[in-house]
Amino acid sequence: MLLTSFSLVVVLGVLISVHEFGHFIVAKAVGIQVLRFSLGFGRPVIAWRRGETEYWISWIPLGGYVKMAGLEDEGMAGELEGGKAAVPIDPARAFDQKPLWARMAVILAGVTMNVILAFVIYTGLGIAVGNPMRPTTQVDTVLVNRLPRGTESLATLQRGDRIVRIDGDTVRTWEDVQSHLLIGAGVARLELAGRKDPIRITIPRDENARLSLALWDLEPLFPARIGKVLTNEPAAHAGLQRGDVIVRADNDTIRSWSDLIHKLWLNPGRSITIRVLRGDSIVQLSVTPRAETESDSLSSRPKTYGYIGAEADFVVNRRVSIGGAVRYGALQTVGTIGIMLESLKRLVLGRASVREVGGPITIARVSGQAARLGLVQFLRFLAFFSVSLAVLNLLPIPVLDGGHAMFLIAEGIRRKPLSARLRLRLTQFGMLVVLAIMVVAIGNDVLRLFR
Repeated sequence: MLLTSFSLVVVLGVLISVHEFGHFIVAKAVGIQVLRFSLGFGRPVIAWRRGETEYWISWIPLGGYVKMAGLEDEGMAGELEGGKAAVPIDPARAFDQKPLWARMAVILAGVTMNVILAFVIYTGLGIAVGNPMRPTTQVDTVLVNRLPRGTESLATLQRGDRIVRIDGDTVRTWEDVQSHLLIGAGVARLELAGRKDPIRITIPRDENARLSLALWDLEPLFPARIGKVLTNEPAAHAGLQRGDVIVRADNDTIRSWSDLIHKLWLNPGRSITIRVLRGDSIVQLSVTPRAETESDSLSSRPKTYGYIGAEADFVVNRRVSIGGAVRYGALQTVGTIGIMLESLKRLVLGRASVREVGGPITIARVSGQAARLGLVQFLRFLAFFSVSLAVLNLLPIPVLDGGHAMFLIAEGIRRKPLSARLRLRLTQFGMLVVLAIMVVAIGNDVLRLFR
């Protein structure tokens, strides 16, 4: 619990600080008077002043803001932003007095900093530890009932079949296979070791079907060997150790990691007798998977699935050059943006349920799990969440950066700004929308706790 709370504070603290610093530094650069820089909302817990700017750490840790001259009475007005600043306002340096391009730069600076942070983290990890990959192209399981139209021939794959080339390109890792399925178009030709005739499939145009095919419908073949056991989770309580190879679960023979996780998924809350190969000995243990709720509508996991808190050891890090790390950082950042946009699209079009929306409890739980997996996994989560924050902030909802950007776009089209009264009303409406979303998210969090 302590690690979960600490990791949440670190995640929110870093991301909010970076985001607001983007607004702050660009506002200063274009000559806008910055009245206050605050981490958190409400009255300050810690406050100091340097020059013309107040610096606060406030008691409601659900965001932050930069109060600028000309906008001091807008946004989340009144007490939510701690009231008026004590600093005298210079009308000539107000936000509205600056050119449209300068104001747009200020508004977009926060999300830009979040994207830059993610790129720096991904690139830094590429340089320090290498790019994560799964060094196999052997197929374990094909989820036949989930295959999209045009890919039915994948059902002929057998456990152990090794994909050697896709459209003439040699594939050496599972990430290579996924990449071809995600970015390919039209008919793809999969060549298999020991087979004369290739398998031909039609890559689906629908993005959901393509994501499902690449991420879930084909599973790679790896042994059911434990790589890491998380503390205070069912695997640790059962006595599982790093290096253990699970060979049997109840009456089922376990031949791969896929066999193991499917067995666990289908038995939340039920004790499972497992036999593990530990060194030269067979050890019998009992583990009870904890029930978890699946929030990804594309996932092959059941809505309620079993989880024991043990990670496999088949992911390795491949060392790359600095140029390769930069490319990896860019691809990861762009890919994360694509995932977030696709998730929002599914939500807006009704292809995903609002029950999938998570709030602060979900963020705390996931950040805690990432922290228990080690610094590298925690930093990857931090980068992913930083991009998520950037994309969400660009939604065209007044109060968010995207809403302010829409005000400026409207000004550019109309050749004059929206009235201060209209901006205030729209911002208040936007605040109600954001609060409603927060209520739904927190409600989903609470419901998950009792499932």
